Amino acid sequence: MHVRRALLYVPGDDRHKAEKAIGLEADCVCLDLEDGVAPNRKEDARYEVANSLNAMQFGHSEKLVRINSIPSGLCAQDLEAILPNKPDGVYLPKVSRVDEIQWMDEKVGSYEKRAGVNPGEITLVVGIESALGVLHLSDICQASTRLSALVFGAEDYIADIGGRRTVQGLEMLYARSALVTCAVAFGLQAIDMVCTEYKNVKRLLDESQAGMELGFTGKQVIHPDQVAPVQRAFTPDMSEIENAEKIVKAYQAHMAIGKGAFTLDDRMVDMPVVKAAERLLAKAGKIKSKGNEGQGD
Repeated sequence: MHVRRALLYVPGDDRHKAEKAIGLEADCVCLDLEDGVAPNRKEDARYEVANSLNAMQFGHSEKLVRINSIPSGLCAQDLEAILPNKPDGVYLPKVSRVDEIQWMDEKVGSYEKRAGVNPGEITLVVGIESALGVLHLSDICQASTRLSALVFGAEDYIADIGGRRTVQGLEMLYARSALVTCAVAFGLQAIDMVCTEYKNVKRLLDESQAGMELGFTGKQVIHPDQVAPVQRAFTPDMSEIENAEKIVKAYQAHMAIGKGAFTLDDRMVDMPVVKAAERLLAKAGKIKSKGNEGQGD
């Protein structure tokens, strides 16, 4: 599964921004046909996105396209324009029901068959942005084997529940925790909300830290300057990696002599601690193998 610490949105009708984006080494560049494009620019955006997919070299960055939602009536046209130009994946927003995933899976699968593409090669990312979407999370996660990530849409979710967006974010805690829980349960990535105050570095870092602590694997970003800080925030640092390696090594040594739980640096280590260490090392290994640690130096 592709590493997605930062998912960078680029308006689909702006070729210049797309060209700039692929030089940032963002884990994921998401060419946007939905909210980032005015209603009277949708056809132009499809044309530009198709050209960008076909002509531009994305390097290490995943090339994802966010299409319009199924209820919008624009989804089928979006797919017709982008699929022949080989995106790595399709991002379906505002998903609230299983049948939306099933419809998308059938459409993409049918294209793969016609084009001779390996079944399941085009991944699917879905946006969860409503109360109904949160309630149906478990079923949504199991609706397609091509599904690889859930993305939390904070602004739409708050509008849907009639809440008020706060800096503390308690109004979203249940939904965000539910999304992470279901994502982990079914082996998916969980991508956190956008920091809309894109010039507020402190808030961006605070949100990234809080998201990581909740269990999110990455964060959506809307400005080039957000990419490097977010990718650093979701990258294990050397002290964390060294500590995890120490835990795993000690665990293996104790297992060899028939001991389960043990003490290391005045802290009890048991299986949950070992598993957490192994997960951190696996994440660090994927990031390293990608050739981009997101340091922004």
